[in-house]
Amino acid sequence: MLFERFEKLINPFKEVPDKMPPKKILPFYWHYLKQVKGIFLCLLIVGFFASIIEVAFFNFLGKIVDYIQASSSPANFFSDHRYELIWMAVVILLLRPFFFLIHDLLERQALTSNLVTLVRWQQHRYVLKQSLNFFHSDFAGTISSRIMQTGNSLRSSAISCVNAIWHVIIYIGSALFLFIEVDWLLTIPLLIWLVAYVLTLIYFVPRTKQRSAISARARSKLMGCVVDSYTNITTLKLFAHTELEQDYAKKAMQEQTVAAQRSTRLVTAMSQVLCIINGLMITSTTALALWLWSNSLITIGAITLATGLVIRINNMSEWIMWVVNGVFEEFGIVQDGIRTISQPRTVQDKPNAKPLLVPQGNITFNHIYFSYDSKRPIYQDLNFSIQAGEKIGLVGPSGAGKSTLVNLLLRLYDLQRGSITIDNQNIAEVTQDSLRSQIGMVTQDTALLHRSIRENLLYGKPNATEEEMLHALRQAKADEFVLNLVDNDGGKGLDAKVGERGVKLSGGQRQRIAIARVLLKNAPILILDEATSALDSEVEAVIQESLEMLMKDKTVIAIAHRLSTIAKMDRLIVLNNSKIVETGTHQQLIKENGLYARLWQHQAGNFVGLDE
Repeated sequence: MLFERFEKLINPFKEVPDKMPPKKILPFYWHYLKQVKGIFLCLLIVGFFASIIEVAFFNFLGKIVDYIQASSSPANFFSDHRYELIWMAVVILLLRPFFFLIHDLLERQALTSNLVTLVRWQQHRYVLKQSLNFFHSDFAGTISSRIMQTGNSLRSSAISCVNAIWHVIIYIGSALFLFIEVDWLLTIPLLIWLVAYVLTLIYFVPRTKQRSAISARARSKLMGCVVDSYTNITTLKLFAHTELEQDYAKKAMQEQTVAAQRSTRLVTAMSQVLCIINGLMITSTTALALWLWSNSLITIGAITLATGLVIRINNMSEWIMWVVNGVFEEFGIVQDGIRTISQPRTVQDKPNAKPLLVPQGNITFNHIYFSYDSKRPIYQDLNFSIQAGEKIGLVGPSGAGKSTLVNLLLRLYDLQRGSITIDNQNIAEVTQDSLRSQIGMVTQDTALLHRSIRENLLYGKPNATEEEMLHALRQAKADEFVLNLVDNDGGKGLDAKVGERGVKLSGGQRQRIAIARVLLKNAPILILDEATSALDSEVEAVIQESLEMLMKDKTVIAIAHRLSTIAKMDRLIVLNNSKIVETGTHQQLIKENGLYARLWQHQAGNFVGLDE
C-alpha cells in the first residue's frame, strides 16, 4: 500500500553510534537530520515544483483575462485558446494533485511520526546510560518532558523551514519576474515591502526566540513540579500538605503563565506591524497597476495578475511570520532540551572495555579515594578485601558510607583514585552491563516497574520459564499473594500490574518480589541492603532460610541496621565517618567492647541466641 511504502522509508530504531548529541543548536539539528537527509532533499525538490504550480495560478488567471479581452467573440474563445486551456487544466487537475500528494506523503507518512520517534529513541538511549548523579540532579518529569518536547519541536521546525524556503523564494522571485515582465514600476512597492518585512523579522524574531526559551524552561519546570507531586502523593497525603503543594504548583504555573504572556506580546506586536505593511503593499501595488492601466501601459490581465499575486503574498507573509515565530519558539524548546540531553556521561565504558568474568568472586578495594563533589571526601585511602564465598556484614551508624561503598562496587560512580577489582579485574576497565549482571542486589527501597509481576521478575533472568518464576516466588514466600493478585485491567497472577513503583503492593510484598527477582538472577556476588527491613518477624524468619540458600557459594555483602540479621556473617566490617574502625566476627567485636558492641547493646541483640 502507498501509505506503508512511505512510512517504511525511515527506520527510527536503526543502530547508530551512541554518542553525546552536540551542545550547539545547528550541529544538534544536523546530528539527527543527516540520518534522513535524503527524505528532506526529496521534500525540497517536490516543494519547489508545488510552489511553481501555485504561482502559475495567478499567471493563468491574468492570461485568461487577457484572452477574454482579446477574443473576437465568445463563440471562438475555446477554439482560439484550446491548447493553452488544456495545458492549464493538465497542470491544475493532474500535476498539482500529484506533487501535493508526494509532498504530503513525504511530510506526513515518512517524516512526521518517524523523525519524532527517531529523535526520542536516540535521546532516550543516551540518557538512560547517564550516571545516577544525572537523575538525582533534576526532576524525572522534567527530563522526560524535555525528551518528548525536543523530538516534536525538532521535527516541526525542520519541516517548517523546508516548506517555507520555497514559498519565500518562489513567490517573491516569481512576483518580481512577472512584474518586470509586465512593467518594472510594479516591483517598487514589492521591494519596499520586502525590506520592511525583513526588518520586521530581524527586530522581532531574536526577541521572540529569547522569550520562547524562557517560556520553555518555565514549562519544563512546571512539568517537573507536577510530576514530583504525583510521584510523592503518599507523602503529600500523610503530612496533609495539599494546600502547601497547591501553592508550590501555583507559583510554578504563574511563572509559566507570565513567561508565555511575555512571549505572546511580541507575537501580537509583530502581527500588527505586518498587517500595516501588508496593507500598504496591497494598496500601493493595486493603485499603481490601475494608474499604469489608465495610461494604457498594462492590460486588465496584468492588473488581475498583480493584485492577485500581492494578495497571495500578503497571505503567505502572514503564514511565514507564524512559521518563523513557531520555528524560533521550537528552537527555544530544543535549546532547553539540549541543556539536559547533551550532557557528558560521567561514568562511561572505556573503548576497549571487556566483559567481566567472575570464576570465584574475590573483591578488593585498593586504596580508594572518593567524594561526591570533590570538596568533602567520603573515602580516603580505604583498603580491604573480601574473599570468594565470604559473607561480609557492613555495620555503622547512618551516614557512615555503607551504601556509598556498594554504589562504588556497582560503579554507579567513578573513583577519584584507587581501584576496585573483582577476581583481579579492575571494574573501571570492564563494561558496566557485564559488571552489574554479575551482582544481584536487594535494596531497602524496593521500587518495581509499573508493569506486570512477570515483567518485573524477567529483569532478573530474561529467558526464565514460568516454572522458574513460580519456583523463585515460592522460595521468596511470595507465591500465595502473587497468584491471588488482580489488577484493574483484569490481569491476574504473574500478569497483574503492580502500579507505579509497585504502589499496589505492600512494602513487604515488594521486597519479596525483589528477592524472587534476585533468586532468578543467581549472580555470583550478592548485595543485601536492608533486604528484610520491610518484613515482619515471622515472614523474615522464613525469608532468612531462602536468603541463606541464596547466599550459598556466593560472595555476599550485607548492610543492615538491625544487627541481628547480619550477626551470623563470616566477618563484620564496622564503618564510622567513612573509615573502617573495627573488623571481626560478632563474638570478637562484642569482646572488643567498641562501637559495634555499643550498637548491639542499644538494640538488645541477645534475642537472636548468639553468645556474647
